[in-house]
Amino acid sequence: MELVITLVFGGVALAAALFFLFTQVLVPQRLSTVQNLIRQGKYPQAVKIAQKIVSKDMRNSEAHYLLGMAYLQLNKPELALVEFKTVNQLGIFTGVIKEIEFRKRIAELYMQFDQDEEALKEYILLIKAEPHEAEHYYMAGFLFEKHSKSDQAHKYYRKAIELNPTHVQAHLHLGMLLYRAKRENDARNELEVALRFAPDNFEAAYYIGKILKDSKDYNGALGYFEKSLKDPQLRLKSLIERGICFLQLDNLDRAIPEFERAIKLESPDNQNEILHARYFLAYCHEKERNFDAAIEQWETIYRIKQNFKDVAEKLSLYADLRSDDKIKDYLTCSKQDFAQICTALTQAQGFKVREATEIPDGMQIIAIESDSEQWRNVKKMPKIIQYYRISDNIDDSVLRPLSDALQRMQGNRVIVVTNTGFTRTAMNFAESRPFTLMAKDGLINLLNKANWKIK
Repeated sequence: MELVITLVFGGVALAAALFFLFTQVLVPQRLSTVQNLIRQGKYPQAVKIAQKIVSKDMRNSEAHYLLGMAYLQLNKPELALVEFKTVNQLGIFTGVIKEIEFRKRIAELYMQFDQDEEALKEYILLIKAEPHEAEHYYMAGFLFEKHSKSDQAHKYYRKAIELNPTHVQAHLHLGMLLYRAKRENDARNELEVALRFAPDNFEAAYYIGKILKDSKDYNGALGYFEKSLKDPQLRLKSLIERGICFLQLDNLDRAIPEFERAIKLESPDNQNEILHARYFLAYCHEKERNFDAAIEQWETIYRIKQNFKDVAEKLSLYADLRSDDKIKDYLTCSKQDFAQICTALTQAQGFKVREATEIPDGMQIIAIESDSEQWRNVKKMPKIIQYYRISDNIDDSVLRPLSDALQRMQGNRVIVVTNTGFTRTAMNFAESRPFTLMAKDGLINLLNKANWKIK
């Protein structure tokens, strides 16, 4: 019996000795070996040894950490994150593990795999550990902003700037946050600071351009968008914004090339931006009365997204261009020929042209009734006839001045003819007044009735 007891205690003692040898002597030596292998760039060998240590001691925080570091070097971030999570759960930060550096790394990995809530927890812990480090506040603000928590993001960006006034990204993101909150002046101040500290900060330049464009300083905006063009990520958006600026400046010759350059950047990842570029390009062609080119863009848009803006209505509006030469001539002819067409349309209504004046997007004619035996001795009352070739329905804002003009000339009727239509407010305004509104179908009937031909 004594022999059995002696053997049992002897076995226990041997096991304890071996455990001590493994944990206190062999493991530290092997951990040191893993560190050296990582320094030498021998990452697969480091992984093998670290895995063996972990398999015998699952609570060895340093082995998990070194295994994670080796995985990072082998470009296996998902495996590294598994090991770092284990380190976090063990909560033992000794030896080779420096807690601050560890939390920075695991936070970056959480963000890489869209685990933003976990990443935010790490940055909050980092703020507690290093309350004077601006970068931690910035990263926390970034994560709050990403999840639409603007108030918290604003607070953390401000704190980052307070600790480090030259923190470019904090100024940039605070500026972007303020821009989205429609605080343009405050936003521009932050963005200009970011650009001053980092002249190649193209994102700051882009948003300053947006602010200037929104305030109708199109020439000023163009310079900033020219700068942001240098960023491949902002190139497409910058081209579209430049095109819009030229469009607002009524410089179609420069707007069109910008939209065309944008369309050449088309890829599966930027379809929405490309649709907008095509839409604005079509608008330019429509303004130039190059309807074939405009229709080509609208048809391309319609194939991709049928409910995009008013593209379906545009295609319907100009459908007759493909089959009716008269409406096509009305819309696309020169100003000189358009004046001749308007004269013919006036005559087709039984009126005589007394005066013709060019107006934006059309022609105004002052007319009287044509001579006839029946009405020869009757005083002829003047009429105002306006012909439009435009892309939008006519609103009451166009009709109201005509009512006043008719009274001043003591006329008896206003006739408005358009290739589009009239808004509800325009029709309501005309209903109780001496107005005749002639939309697209009426125009087509009049064109077929009139006697005219473009040479």
